[in-house]
Amino acid sequence: MSDESISQHIGNLTLMLLYLTSWEEKDLPHWRKSWKGYDFDVRDQLEGMGLISGNHRAKSLYLSKAGIEAAVKLLKEYGID
Repeated sequence: MSDESISQHIGNLTLMLLYLTSWEEKDLPHWRKSWKGYDFDVRDQLEGMGLISGNHRAKSLYLSKAGIEAAVKLLKEYGID
């Protein structure tokens, strides 16, 4: 398995974990909030793809609508309901 493939799997798994541990914010219905206790490089990669966003000082981040959709799709691909 190549380093790029491993990196992609880590990004996918991190996105799924962010989604699975997230909650919906009342003031932002198309976004979900999650704690950001994950690898900085992986979070930067996901943010660069427009799947998450957040303030670097905050302890949480937001999953965008695209991030939510991507996470749900990945969960189905990995066989997780």
